[in-house]
Amino acid sequence: MKLIRSLVIAGLALGLAAAPAFAQEKKNLTIGATAGPNFDQVKLGIKPILEKKGYTVKLVEFNDYVQPNLALAQGSLDANVFQHVIYLKKFSADKGLNLTDVVKVPVAPMGLYSKKAKSLKDVKDGDRVTLPNDPSNLARALHFLEQNGLIKVKPGIDALKATEKDVAENPHKLQLTPIEAAQLPRTLDDAGLVVVPGNFAIASGLKLTEAIVLEKTPDHYLNVVAVKTDDQNKAWTQDLVAAFKSPEYKAVLDKHFQGYARPAYLQ
Repeated sequence: MKLIRSLVIAGLALGLAAAPAFAQEKKNLTIGATAGPNFDQVKLGIKPILEKKGYTVKLVEFNDYVQPNLALAQGSLDANVFQHVIYLKKFSADKGLNLTDVVKVPVAPMGLYSKKAKSLKDVKDGDRVTLPNDPSNLARALHFLEQNGLIKVKPGIDALKATEKDVAENPHKLQLTPIEAAQLPRTLDDAGLVVVPGNFAIASGLKLTEAIVLEKTPDHYLNVVAVKTDDQNKAWTQDLVAAFKSPEYKAVLDKHFQGYARPAYLQ
């Protein structure tokens, strides 16, 4: 009987010890996103869904491609939404960060904008072309220009790692000038052509319909939700993923973000 009594007391003690841990299940989330449509999608489509599930959600806006991942790795963010998986993997490897993508999400397509040309036929020899300077988006922009017949990249060059030095053919002698992505819209007054990632285009007041041409975005350039690798299987992460896959979020996309490239589950 003493043994049984001891086991019962021990069991009750374990139960009491476990109760606080259960009560401490994470309900406060801080999510970072770059200015414009990435931030607005989370604000309009994801935050309300999570709040209905009992979460308190704080949103943090960024204007560059570096700080969101550093903040995530350092713990001031629980998740971020701003990058494609290629950039995430390269940045994480370069910086030694343990970050993981958990779901693909919509992205405003990259576009070619100009105040001097109304179509590709108006491109002039020697035009200055500004494009993103971060490695993955620079390669993406060059591929975009190649798709539209403006340049050709050297054969055998990894299409995801190309730089302006890898251009083999440049029939219009375009002056390719990589700069900080957030600054690209400001170059419209003096550049002949500007390649702008969709989120920064919209954040600056540009409309997707104003682009000379829009990118046909492949899946590997869709945005992803990133979390610390240790958090990828936690309950709050699964609730975040479920919010992006919900009918409520799709309805917000249909109303406010038409024309965006979407993963298959949101078609």
